[in-house]
Amino acid sequence: MFTNYLKIAFRNLTRNPMYSFINIGGLAVGIACSLLITLWVWDEVTFDRFHKNADHLGKLMVTDYFSGKASTFMSVPLGPYEYLKTFDSRIKNTAVAYWSNYYLLSAGENRINKWGQFVSPEFLQMFQFPLLKGSATALNDPKSVLLTESTATALFGKSEAMGQTIRLNNSDDYKVAGILKDLPANSSFSFDFLAPWIVYAEGQAKRNKNNWDDESYPIVVELQPGTDLADLNKKLTALFREKKKDEKCEMFIQPLKEWRLYSDFENGKPAGGMIESVRLFSVIAVFILLIACINFMNLATARSERRAREVGIRKTIGSRRRELIGQFVGESVMVVAIAFFAALVLTELVLPAYNMLVSKKLSIGYGSPWFWVSSAMFILTVGFFAGSYPAFYLSSFNPVKVLKGNLNVGQGAIAPRKMLVSLQFFFSIFLMVGTIVIYTQIQHVKNREVGYDRQNLIMVNANVEMGKNFQAIEKELVSAHLASTLTVSSSPVTDIYGNNTLDWPGKLPNQEVLFARVVTGYNYAQTMGIKLLEGRDFSENFKSDSSAMILNKAAVDAMNLANPVGAQIKLWSKNWTVVGVIDNVLMDSPFGEVRPGFFLLNPDWAEVVTMRLEKTNDLPATLAGVESVFKKYNPSHPFEYHFVDQQFAKKFAAINLTGTLASLFAFLAIFITCLGLFGLATFTAEQRTKEIGIRKVMGASTYSIVSLLSKDFALLVLIGFVVAAPVSWWALNNYLQTYHYRIGMAWWVILIAGLVAFVLTLVIVSTQTIRAALANPSESLRSE
Repeated sequence: MFTNYLKIAFRNLTRNPMYSFINIGGLAVGIACSLLITLWVWDEVTFDRFHKNADHLGKLMVTDYFSGKASTFMSVPLGPYEYLKTFDSRIKNTAVAYWSNYYLLSAGENRINKWGQFVSPEFLQMFQFPLLKGSATALNDPKSVLLTESTATALFGKSEAMGQTIRLNNSDDYKVAGILKDLPANSSFSFDFLAPWIVYAEGQAKRNKNNWDDESYPIVVELQPGTDLADLNKKLTALFREKKKDEKCEMFIQPLKEWRLYSDFENGKPAGGMIESVRLFSVIAVFILLIACINFMNLATARSERRAREVGIRKTIGSRRRELIGQFVGESVMVVAIAFFAALVLTELVLPAYNMLVSKKLSIGYGSPWFWVSSAMFILTVGFFAGSYPAFYLSSFNPVKVLKGNLNVGQGAIAPRKMLVSLQFFFSIFLMVGTIVIYTQIQHVKNREVGYDRQNLIMVNANVEMGKNFQAIEKELVSAHLASTLTVSSSPVTDIYGNNTLDWPGKLPNQEVLFARVVTGYNYAQTMGIKLLEGRDFSENFKSDSSAMILNKAAVDAMNLANPVGAQIKLWSKNWTVVGVIDNVLMDSPFGEVRPGFFLLNPDWAEVVTMRLEKTNDLPATLAGVESVFKKYNPSHPFEYHFVDQQFAKKFAAINLTGTLASLFAFLAIFITCLGLFGLATFTAEQRTKEIGIRKVMGASTYSIVSLLSKDFALLVLIGFVVAAPVSWWALNNYLQTYHYRIGMAWWVILIAGLVAFVLTLVIVSTQTIRAALANPSESLRSE
């Protein structure tokens, strides 16, 4: 019996190859798309979960209030590091994991720049980064270092790295005391080597170990199992307020599992982060899967109506209803299974390109029981619902009426089928609107005025040797016409490394504003191409500029200074004189507002060297010339540079990925919808062949027949549009509210999406209805 059912199932597939291709192909593409999205989503939600005790790890966060507005920071005072170990028994351990930075590593003739992190000894006891060689206790030795496997290979090749000596930043020597396995891609930490925190503790950190005001240090925490985090956070806030003598500030622990997904805070409260993209793509995955499943079920039920006579014959010769139900459901499950495994093949084929697109190393977990259980549930569920109509509806027919042709089959499924088609158009229109809105928002921000000229501007990370020879480097580059101007600064123009509060004339008693701080050398505004609004730039002609300050326009507005030039600003218990005001410069997020900021002069505080290259038609030659000058005066460090416009473009990496993936999957969703619509339109035209023939004999024109057959589908598009329009406006308007600098939600976007859906529907349906309308009526009416 089972073998017979299989033969019938395969016979039905091969008898109608076009419908089989549309049915299986559309469902396979839908499953493949959803699977690709699910892999990305799963990678995001499992970020940092490879640590065995991930549920008990977190980091200290603080919230401070400036002019009544709360700002949350992941840098905290150093005081809690030791204090919290005995403060509450629920806190098992604490560690310092100082900011990852770029360092020069040297071993013999090999010199490479790598990201390193200085951590306290407890770090590797709390976080399970596997050690291939050595011991985590090596961090107790101030002259030891732990390298990742790839870093060890880069420095020593195939030679044994353990026990070897490396030099850090061309100054201090360290012994390799351990080899770490390379970090997983879905880790919040990013380092190529670990060095002992005690090296930092001997310097400024030693002075701050009991400090509760200087919020400059990242501290991670391990909690005991079963800790009531909300209660502990209340206790931490009370402690912080007592130590800082501030009744508004807060201190809390953010769990490790929230670092990636809930990294954004607004006014002291979690405001999302990567979770927004996870939710967006989860919705898209569900939409695509539903569209594909609707296609499959619509075509499956439509084609099954042709099998009513088969059901009548089977019932006449003794088939029971439960056998017919089992046959139809089994056939449907089999087709879904074929589509599912075709989707796996399709996914594997596109996965390498997809990984390059999303910058991940995703793979299907074939070894996971959860994967196969969920796959089986999906196959059975979709197969059951797709086969439920022919199984339960057709099997209930009276065989006598069916065989006499007195039964009008299919009417019971028309209304549900129309509803499902309208639902498909709802999903498709919604995805089109979302794609247009995201693309328009991206372009809106990219075209935003940033306040400086990014063209021909390059940055080089500075070091001690480079700082000492900066004037010689500057003189030679300018005289060789390789660069027009150079400057140094404490942070790149694309980022902000420092913040301070200030006192100014007319400041209200409770007014606190957090200002961005940039320390620069001479020619900063000229090099960056920043417009000077009032006063002057720093100049070597004014010795007093060591106590001078330049404000940006946002700072002047925040201070409400009518005549800013000459104003006395207090910082670090010292008065600074405002000598100039520059235009606002977008250094932070391109999606937010420009922060109030101030600029100080200190050419020795050189973290970054920025230069504007001379305009040239031979950029490689210019860069080669610049490299030769840097190697001349900075021979111990590899020359590595970054174009400012490329660094600025990296700020759009996340939203560019969102836009690209949304566009890609929206297109595929529309493709699947059109594929199903083509199959349904073809079936409808075939089903009404005799009706069309009669109408043509009676004098109906081709246009009237095409209009007759198309209007039902046009109505379904209209219903989908009417439902999608308000939902799209509401959802995407809320999405845009997450950006300070944003477009408005325009009505024409929704209208365009509706028109595209309408035109596509008419084109697809018309190709089939015109063919049916042009057919010779004598062919369709011959049997009559």
